[in-house]
Parts: sequence; C-alpha cells; structure tokens
Amino acid sequence: MQRAITLEVEGMTLRGMEHVPEGAEQNPVPAVILFHGFTGTKLEPHRLFLKISRALEAQGIASFRFDFMGSGESDGDFEDMTASTEIRDAKEILAMVRRDKRILQDKVSLLGLSMGGYVAGIVAGDLPDAVHKLMLLAPAGNLRDIMQAVAAESGVQDDAREFDHGGDVVGRGLYEDVMRIDGFARAKPFRGPVLLVHGTGDSVVPYQVSVKYRDDVYGDAAELQLIEGADHTFNSRPWEQEVIRRVVSFAAAE
Repeated sequence: MQRAITLEVEGMTLRGMEHVPEGAEQNPVPAVILFHGFTGTKLEPHRLFLKISRALEAQGIASFRFDFMGSGESDGDFEDMTASTEIRDAKEILAMVRRDKRILQDKVSLLGLSMGGYVAGIVAGDLPDAVHKLMLLAPAGNLRDIMQAVAAESGVQDDAREFDHGGDVVGRGLYEDVMRIDGFARAKPFRGPVLLVHGTGDSVVPYQVSVKYRDDVYGDAAELQLIEGADHTFNSRPWEQEVIRRVVSFAAAE
C-alpha cells in the first residue's frame, strides 16, 4: 500500500512516500529506505524509485523514500542543502523507520543513487549496527571531483557564495562541506552485505568509483554488478529492469 508521509527534522517538513505490504501491522516486514541523488527527488528519472518500491512491496518488503530538505517537495531551499544536511536527514529517516512497529527493526536496509549512495554509505558507516544491507547505485564517492567540476563549469570565482547549476542554485556550503568529508573513509566501518550496481557508460560517476568501493572499502562483503553501456541513471528500459531485478533479489535474499 502506497501512502504519502511526512517527517519533521529541525523544524523542516520532509515529504515522502511509504510502500508497506498488507498485513505488516500483524506481521512486521523488512524495509528498504531509498535516498535520491543530487538535484533528484524521491521519484528519480523515469520513476525508477517508484518502480523499485513497487517491486519490493510485491516481494513483501516495505520501502520509504523522501525528498531531502531543499529538494523535491520538502521544505527548505536547495542552496541551503549540504552533504551534512542530507546525512542528518537520512539518519532521522532511518530512526523513524526503525521505530515503526510494522517494520523488523534489525532488517532495515539502505539504497542510494549517486549522491544518495554517497550518503547511504556514510550513514551505514556511522551507524553500522542500525543497517542490515546496503545497495549503492552509481554511488558518487567522487563527489569532491563532481563539485569542483560543477563550480568550474558555472564559471564562478573561488569566493562565490552560490552558483547556478541548470536552474538549481548551489550554495557554497555544499562545496565546502564535501571538501571536508572523506566519503570512502566514513563508509568503511559498515560490515554488512553490500550490492554495488554501476553502468560502464556512466560519464558522471565512472564505474571505477564502485570498483574502489568494493576493493578499498567493503572487500569481500561487496558484490559488484556492472551493466554494460548503462549511463548514470540507467535511462533505458533494459537497464532499468536489470537494476530493479538486482535490487529486489539482493534485498529479498536471506
């Protein structure tokens, strides 16, 4: 069952959707929390997150997906968003889901796309005992490089407080925050099962970033699935269906 939900975080309302299988009130179920990417929303391109949520629910797994503060329909302005505000939001969402009586507290997993993968990895690393499994789709472990490239493309000066990125106003706080955070190091304490899915044609986050996550961060706990030719957000039906199949299979496995 799909239902609109809200969560208050430091005076801001985050708006999201929950998909909870029927009967979970009597028999609690596992859950997956989905974190969207930079400039993304709880739907993501070609409704990928909605399709993943519906596929998970069909397998008896609940899911929750929110717009981060300043993104989508949630309160706040995009220029006030930083990596740290998204990490804060993600931890509050995780705490909310783990309190939900319909959800098995020890079976809450995280899924993140792009910057959402970067955030999910850090949250799992900071709170390893609270996360069951981790699913990272084209995770932006190279976020420092991306932010530097975005700033350069916008032609901003080093001291600019904000810049226009395709209509989204990006605050300097995000840039400075990302420069301070080592996403790979923060992710390392998580020792649960990890699925990495990445397209070999990704020009935003090269698939070698997922190779680095596997080799330098997660080791034998990680399974890396490369989708030949796929771009950053898996923008074709065959690529999308492969992602959904991999995610559902991994989430449902014992």
